[in-house]
Amino acid sequence: MKRNRFSRRTKQNPATEELTRLAGSLAQSSSRIEDAFWLKRLAAAVDCLLEDDDDATLNDTLDQLYAAGGRAYDELADMVESCCESHRLDTTPPQDVVLFAAPLLSWSRFVIPSGPIASDQMATLRVQLQAHVFAADVKISLVDYLWSPDQLPQGYTETAKLTDRLANAALHGRDTHLDTQGLPETTNFLSDTRYLIGAVAVPHGAPIFRWQEEDGSRAEALKQWRAQGGEALRPLLPACAVDLLLPQPYHAAAREADRASRPYSLQAAIAFLQTTLNIAANNLRAVLAPYYDRQLEEFRIGFTLTGSTDVVHGVVWPLLEAEDEAADLPSQIETVLREAGMNEIVTLDHRFPMEYCDDCGTPLYPNPDGEPSHAELPEEQAEAAPRHLH
Repeated sequence: MKRNRFSRRTKQNPATEELTRLAGSLAQSSSRIEDAFWLKRLAAAVDCLLEDDDDATLNDTLDQLYAAGGRAYDELADMVESCCESHRLDTTPPQDVVLFAAPLLSWSRFVIPSGPIASDQMATLRVQLQAHVFAADVKISLVDYLWSPDQLPQGYTETAKLTDRLANAALHGRDTHLDTQGLPETTNFLSDTRYLIGAVAVPHGAPIFRWQEEDGSRAEALKQWRAQGGEALRPLLPACAVDLLLPQPYHAAAREADRASRPYSLQAAIAFLQTTLNIAANNLRAVLAPYYDRQLEEFRIGFTLTGSTDVVHGVVWPLLEAEDEAADLPSQIETVLREAGMNEIVTLDHRFPMEYCDDCGTPLYPNPDGEPSHAELPEEQAEAAPRHLH
């Protein structure tokens, strides 16, 4: 889940000024004891705004701190995320609750499913999470739904409310039913992310994840989750290629999914074109170009057949977090393309505007001549392809 923000002029209010002061003081702290002092006060201020459903003040303050530069932005962003996704329950003994997400990268020539999860599948997923991802004393509440990005909580206060709702269920080890009325529709992309979401409760100070235990490791947890969890999830995603990412606290998992989805989308596009057009990867050409609004926003990759200038497919590679023109993203993109079997890669270095098709709203992609083009499969293959190409 990216944090990059664009500054806008905002009217100062007392809450913004207080958040700015506290985050700045924390950024300047020079000892753990002083850190704890400012952390407690910053957490209390953020909690008050979440209780008041005041996303506007949180976002405005983050915008201003981002524009100002320095560590205060990261300190406040970390605190806001922490307050949204974790709670301390005043029980005996006290319990720590953490909202988590388990991202799944997927691609398919058909619709990538999202929606309710049956009770027997929930039970299987719970067993695999307990065995391979979470520590021994953790109690789990899973939401009985496979989420698409369109359906995730919108904003900090909605995320905090979801954590509140799941906290008591996690304390008692019960799963949570999601009322799907009013959930947004899922857009059909060639490749996309799906999420299992839940919360865990554990006695305060005890390990939460398997890798916090003496004999655990992140690498082994991911390996076992991919193997065993992948088998449990397969029935939920028929006719889909799936790559499981490590379950983590909600915001960290979402950011990791954003990062991992970029190379995955390129790999999926090449596999899709190979299958759909019945050609090898070395019969494709990739055209890579930077796209700007006020600043560099993304790279777009147009795919053509070797020897043709017609764009048959396109992929957007968005900038994330603190990436800017100084990041060597073209070489990262080229590495992914070559590892997928492509040989012909054209990199255009002039600035392209953020153009979209007037009729359908999809991005326009660069062709080898540097012209913005609509991605269109040959007519005989177009009928079987997903409408939206991600």
